[in-house]
Amino acid sequence: MKKHIPNTLTCLNLFSGCIGVLFVLKGEFLLAFYCVLASGIFDFFDGMIARLLHVKSDIGKELDSLADVISFGFLPGAVLYKLLEASTDNVYLPYLGFIVTAFSALRLAKFNVDERQTSEFIGLNTPMNAFFIMSLPFIGAAHPTWIYQPLVLLVIVALVSFLLVSEIRLFSMKLSSLAWKENKFRYIFLFISIVLLITLRFSALPLILISYFIFSQLHFRLQKQQDKYE
Repeated sequence: MKKHIPNTLTCLNLFSGCIGVLFVLKGEFLLAFYCVLASGIFDFFDGMIARLLHVKSDIGKELDSLADVISFGFLPGAVLYKLLEASTDNVYLPYLGFIVTAFSALRLAKFNVDERQTSEFIGLNTPMNAFFIMSLPFIGAAHPTWIYQPLVLLVIVALVSFLLVSEIRLFSMKLSSLAWKENKFRYIFLFISIVLLITLRFSALPLILISYFIFSQLHFRLQKQQDKYE
């Protein structure tokens, strides 16, 4: 029975993502955000439980990526589609939002075969990208001229697509130990993220994404210095 628990959580990730897409297409972005959040929680714990129960499998790995394509690839693509649809009269332009879906799938495929990504990420991970894109409708509600511009949205599409398949190293929040020395910048990033979320709510997510890149580079620079002196 225990070998089915991680895959059940992964399927819940996928199920939540499917429901989230429907909410996006109805324009109910808050409910869609909750679905992404639920998918993120399921995605975090399926791997953790698989490791704890010693039931990791190739099927689980592939299923995880298939679920992530929906929850963190198709869903944010749908969000960008709806935002572009609301910002232009061009009937074809909104479809470009799904470029992010294609690059998310490519990023996940690369992750599955890239042996460098066992304890870190190479390129922006799809859950972080999905949360960033989910913040856009809420920022747009407060500041329409910031978001509801076709050029702005297409620049975002191009930028995140590049980041998804880039060679930029980013740390993972799956800790191998709780030691401060090894995780200093992870803990600082987590603390700042919580503070930003409490104070700025959805508007904090772009700032959290920028902080993620900054603290990841600081983390790897410190790691390189420590390795040099050991």
